[in-house]
Amino acid sequence: MTYQEALRYLYDAAPAFHLVGAAAYKPGLDNVLALMAQFGNPHTKFHSIHVAGTNGKGSTSHLIAAVLQAAGYKVGLYTSPHLVDFRERIRINGQPIPQQEVVDFVEKIRNPQSPISRINPSFFEITMALAFDYFAQQQVDIAVVEVGLGGRLDSTNIITPLLSVITNIGFDHTEFLGNTLADIAREKAGIIKPNVPCVIGETDPETAPVFIEAAKRNGIYGEGLETTDCRIWFADQCGYLRKRRKNDVKECQLKGIYQEHNQQTAYVALQVLRNYTNHPLRITPSAIANGYAHVCTLTGLRGRWETLCEKPLTICDTGHNSHGIKYVAEQLQQYQISNLQSQIHIVFGMVNDKDVDVVLKLMPKDAHYYFTQAKTHRAIPAKDLAQLFGSGDVFSDVPSAVRAAQKNATDKDIIFIGGSNYVVGEALTLF
Repeated sequence: MTYQEALRYLYDAAPAFHLVGAAAYKPGLDNVLALMAQFGNPHTKFHSIHVAGTNGKGSTSHLIAAVLQAAGYKVGLYTSPHLVDFRERIRINGQPIPQQEVVDFVEKIRNPQSPISRINPSFFEITMALAFDYFAQQQVDIAVVEVGLGGRLDSTNIITPLLSVITNIGFDHTEFLGNTLADIAREKAGIIKPNVPCVIGETDPETAPVFIEAAKRNGIYGEGLETTDCRIWFADQCGYLRKRRKNDVKECQLKGIYQEHNQQTAYVALQVLRNYTNHPLRITPSAIANGYAHVCTLTGLRGRWETLCEKPLTICDTGHNSHGIKYVAEQLQQYQISNLQSQIHIVFGMVNDKDVDVVLKLMPKDAHYYFTQAKTHRAIPAKDLAQLFGSGDVFSDVPSAVRAAQKNATDKDIIFIGGSNYVVGEALTLF
C-alpha cells in the first residue's frame, strides 16, 4: 500500500467531515473508547493539554506547543483539519507524522479479521487513534490536543489533561451544538474535568455563567475553595501578557489583530501549566519569547494571516465563520485606511454549513471580488456567492481566481484569499 492508497482508504472507508460534512459526524465516546482499547489505550500514556473553542483553537494550540518545544519538551500536536497534507494533523516537535506510519496503521485497521472492523470507526476516530498511538510509541512528554467539533461528545474528550482551554464561543456548527451561545458553550464546557484547571479565553455575559457552573460541578470553583484554590481563569481578565510583554513576548510570528486574543489565552494557559497543575511544567520567560517569536517555524502552522507574496501583497487566512471573518474584515479595513491609493482584491469561497449571509455582510463592500469554489462537495457554487453578495467575478476553481486577482492587482494593491480552509489550502500550493 502506498501513502496515497492509505489516504484513499481512509476517505472512502470512513468519510471525513471536511469532505462530506454532517454525514461524517459521529458523536459520542463509546466507539472511540472501544477503538482505543484495541491499541492498548495509548491516550493514557502521555500528558496532554485539551483545547476547544469556536475560533483560535488551532493558533492557541500551536502557540502552546511552540513554547513547550522551546522549553525542551518532546511535544505531540494533534489538530484539524489539514490545509495541504493529511500529515499536518499529527506532528511531533513540528515534524509531520511519516507517511510510512500512516500506511502501517491503515494496514492494521483495514484487516477484515481485525476486531476494529466491527467497531466501524469514523475518519476522525481513526485519525485520532493514529495520532495517540504514534505519540505513545514515540514517547512524547506532552501532547497538545485540539478538539475536532464541540467538546462534550468529541472523540478527543477521552483524555484527562493537565489543563483544559476554551478559546471563545461563537456561532458555528449550530446544527450540532445549538442555536444560542449558551448552548454552544455547554457543549464546549464538556471538556472541563474534575480537579483539572481550565482557562477560558474570552469573557461573554451569556457564556461565562455556563463555564462557572461547569467549574463548580467539577470542583474547581465555588464554596469551600479559597480564592487561591480556584482553578478557572478568564484569560482576557488576566494581565499577564499586557503587563509582561516587554520582558517575555517582544514579538509573535503570528500576525493579524485577532491573534492578540490567542496570544493572551496561550500565555495565561502557560502560566497555569507552570504554576497550578498536578504536574507543573518547566516554562521559562525565554521559552515563551522564543516560542512566540518562532511559532510557525517550530510547529509548521500556516494559513493564519500569512503573507504569500510581497508584490502585490498577498495574504491568506482561514477565518471561515462570522466570528472569525469579523476580525479579517477589520484587518482589511485598517489596511485600506492606511493605504488610500490601493485596491483590495478578495479571492473568496465558502462551504455550505456556514452562516453565509452574515459573513458576506461583514466583508468590505469597496473591494474587487473573485468568488470561487474549492474542490469539495461542500463548496457553495461561486455564482451563488456572487449573487448573494450582489456583485463580483465568478471562477470555477481557486487557481483561476488567484491568477485573475494577480493579473488585475498592481504592486500597491493587496490580495486577500480566504473564506474557508479549503480555499486557503488550495491557494497555498500555488505559492
